[in-house]
Amino acid sequence: MTAVAPEVEKEEEQVVNPWEVSAGKGGIDYDKLVDQFGCQRLDAATIDRVARLTGRPPHRFLRRGLFFAHRDFNEILDLYEKGEKFYLYTGRGPSSEALHLGHLVPFMFTKYLQDAFKVPLVIQLTDDEKFLWKNLTVNESKRLARENAKDIIACGFDVEKTFIFSDFNFVGGAFYENMVKVARCVTYNKAVGIFGFSQEDHIGKISFPPVQAVPSFPSSFPHLFSGMEQLRCLIPCAIDQVNKYAFSGGQDSEELQRELGANLEVDVPIKYLNFFLEDDNELELIKKGYGDGSRLTVEVKNLLGDVLYQLIERHKRARAQVTEEMVDTFMALRPLPNMFG
Repeated sequence: MTAVAPEVEKEEEQVVNPWEVSAGKGGIDYDKLVDQFGCQRLDAATIDRVARLTGRPPHRFLRRGLFFAHRDFNEILDLYEKGEKFYLYTGRGPSSEALHLGHLVPFMFTKYLQDAFKVPLVIQLTDDEKFLWKNLTVNESKRLARENAKDIIACGFDVEKTFIFSDFNFVGGAFYENMVKVARCVTYNKAVGIFGFSQEDHIGKISFPPVQAVPSFPSSFPHLFSGMEQLRCLIPCAIDQVNKYAFSGGQDSEELQRELGANLEVDVPIKYLNFFLEDDNELELIKKGYGDGSRLTVEVKNLLGDVLYQLIERHKRARAQVTEEMVDTFMALRPLPNMFG
């Protein structure tokens, strides 16, 4: 006798690459991600070492495990402890008029790193990428790059230590030479395996990854790092969060909330406060009260509203002060003589 086996719902495969982040109902498995990318967890000893070397408290993103993994960060710290420097590289794909809160997170953390370690920073605006992936013209992609640059500058980066560039305006020379060198090292099959390209993707997408790879080589910026070919690069980066299944962890009624308390593991306001509320003691008091039922959902949401309002208003004021001339200065091809000062 044979029987028909019951259908088992296939678990959605976790996919994380520069253009797609997807997972099943449980969200991203960060332990799996760490293994997949050959990373190590940022442990307490490493975070304490950062505080000791920089002479300032670790950023809340480090204290709370929000930036949670690294590759070879300890090697950079070893060199830094011996008096050697490094530079930072991060970027933004400009596909909208302005950055939202999630976009600002890696820039907030990069600003902390620049201030703490007193090192230069290059910021790549991949306007060419958005032309290739989105239904945008070249001119619109370039315009959005400048608009996004204003949000980035408003984060408070040091103009004497920061070079912002758009690919359409900068790529060429030594930068392009490094792109070609990287491209020759990566087969088509390897690119498909890493980035998930399909036969329907045009060759512009397939040839793009080297453009984002080579800012990590100091020789790509001879106007900044001439003669410093061994300079290390630290890249702060984040993945898009899967919020498809996000919901409140508070109970359905005030009575149940008082009795049972909230589920802090899934509560969205608590997750936001974890990112944006600076005071660790205040955060713990909120979590304790919300978890044991002495705080109601509406109270926590109101607290979050105040935190986000202050953050957004502060950023709006800073952005309003950024002029076209300031954008030109940050994006000017120039040496940064005080970049390690």
